[in-house]
Amino acid sequence: MKKPYVIAEMGVNFFDTAKVLGITPLEAAKLYIDRAAEAGVNCAKFQSYKAETIASKHSPAYWDTDKEPAKNQFELFLRYDSFDASDYKKLCDYTHARGLDFSATPFDYAAADYLEDLVDFYKISSSDLSNIPFIEYIAGKGKPVYLSTGAAYLSEVEEAVRAIKRAGCKDIVLMHCVLSYPTIPADVNLNVMNVLKNTFPDARIGFSDHASPDEHMVTLSAAYLLGAEVIEKHFTLDKSLPGNDHYHAGDPSDFQKAIQNFKWIDTILGRPEKTVLACEKIPRREARRSLVLTRDMNAGELLQPGDLIPKRPGTGISPQLIDVVLGKPIKMDISKDTILTWDMV
Repeated sequence: MKKPYVIAEMGVNFFDTAKVLGITPLEAAKLYIDRAAEAGVNCAKFQSYKAETIASKHSPAYWDTDKEPAKNQFELFLRYDSFDASDYKKLCDYTHARGLDFSATPFDYAAADYLEDLVDFYKISSSDLSNIPFIEYIAGKGKPVYLSTGAAYLSEVEEAVRAIKRAGCKDIVLMHCVLSYPTIPADVNLNVMNVLKNTFPDARIGFSDHASPDEHMVTLSAAYLLGAEVIEKHFTLDKSLPGNDHYHAGDPSDFQKAIQNFKWIDTILGRPEKTVLACEKIPRREARRSLVLTRDMNAGELLQPGDLIPKRPGTGISPQLIDVVLGKPIKMDISKDTILTWDMV
């Protein structure tokens, strides 16, 4: 396995950080990019929407209102929809200058259009999985498409994938995702990735994580072990901040820990080949067994079953060849506990 492609989902968390630090949202977004680059991620991803085009004024909240008090989706989105095409162009340029890929999730056709020359791939939200005309429009732009699959039946994912392929896109990443903020551990359901792998063998499979970070980032490690080629998680500089996605996001230290875990996993998984490793050659010789005499024997005596016992080290005749030597005469006088070798028989 190769270490997964790691996406830091900035979303709009940097708006809250901007208020706390007394800086502009654009400056805060660049700070997020800096910290993500230092943590070792591969991609900084944002969200591009306008409240007027994403939600009606009567759209109820579906998140934990103890963590995010907004009771209405329109109210929440209006808080974070001030960026325009020029802002995303600045973020794209800055992200690439820091050596990271850039992406954003468009939530309307205008965003899909102005992001076309900016993103390294398009990300489509779980919330738009049934928005087939929009999916086809994005997939027709010639960029890879990463599709989150939260809150969907398999048949709906199949329909969306057909739409992406109809539009001519062949580079598809299906992200297992649970559309619940935060996702409790019992609902993370990572085995769904195997279902996606088996159903869509020509797509890459990833995991978009909405669970609160666990102490050792085991959730993401497990996803990688189960075959996730792409890992996405919301990113924040302060998990204690109120509002939006901070309460289930990972901070730079969480991302660093996860990436170290991925490297450790790569190290310990090794190669899919059963052979004797260089580090095993001496232990193999010394810890295996040889045929050893149980008594003193004189030259010419025939070896009988009771004359031999398997003992370490494995520098003599292997016990698996005992039937070859039984009944053979000894060539020389040999004392008890001698390791039998071929020149003695």
